[in-house]
Amino acid sequence: MTHSSLLPSDTFLHPLREIVRRAGDIAASFFRLGERTPARLWTKNGGSPVTEADIAVDGFLRRELTMLVPEAAWLSEETADNKERLGNPHVWIVDPIDGTRGFLSGHPDWCLSVALVTEGAPVIGIVYAPTRGLYYEAIQGQGAFCNGERLGPLSVPDRKWLRVAGPKFLVDRLQAGLDATTECSRVPAIPSLAMRLARLADASIDAALVSTDASDWDIAAGQLLLAETGGRMTGRDGAQIRFNQPNIVHGELIAAEASAHARLLVAMERAELEPDNSP
Repeated sequence: MTHSSLLPSDTFLHPLREIVRRAGDIAASFFRLGERTPARLWTKNGGSPVTEADIAVDGFLRRELTMLVPEAAWLSEETADNKERLGNPHVWIVDPIDGTRGFLSGHPDWCLSVALVTEGAPVIGIVYAPTRGLYYEAIQGQGAFCNGERLGPLSVPDRKWLRVAGPKFLVDRLQAGLDATTECSRVPAIPSLAMRLARLADASIDAALVSTDASDWDIAAGQLLLAETGGRMTGRDGAQIRFNQPNIVHGELIAAEASAHARLLVAMERAELEPDNSP
């Protein structure tokens, strides 16, 4: 399988879309809007929740995506990591339900996140939110789309306030580093990191901040959505994110339109360097 063979043709993309939508149907069958899911619940090592819906979707996607691209390795939140993936240039990186805590409680902002990564970079990324009826898709060099409509290019906000998604302590830090004429408006919490990035790609928000410990499966598909709409996501060092590495866990991340991203990096650095003079 070559890089070029993965990019896009109806014979590849049509079955891929069908697989993801069918997986979304499986997840949605366990979801109850505004109510707790009836799905059985376990707690993983580290305390994070997992439900029978996560496991069912994971199993379905692994079977179907492996048949679609037999040569690709597999990396998923709900499957034990097989380090043989490191010797494979192609890997599926999947979060069967991103935003499980929201899913559990009946919050609509959860999704499936599916990325095909080649040589450390996503070439196809899908973020599918069945409850919202939103199907985001990005193809390397071919653009990003939501429900078939092209997204982007993102533009620099022409106002003095920024709609920012992320943990309050990070939004507060960003605000402290910006000049006094710019205000950060923190949007309501988005339980899914992939959805946070998708909302940036469709210009619903202006910036997304991610705290330490996001994993490849949380961000791989969203990273491609951003790249194809003129956005950028990096760690605090500004370096390009690489996927399918020995360590799949990332530090703090900043995402925004590319020129705004550079400004926000500087603001976050300034906030840490300047002393806190609050009483």
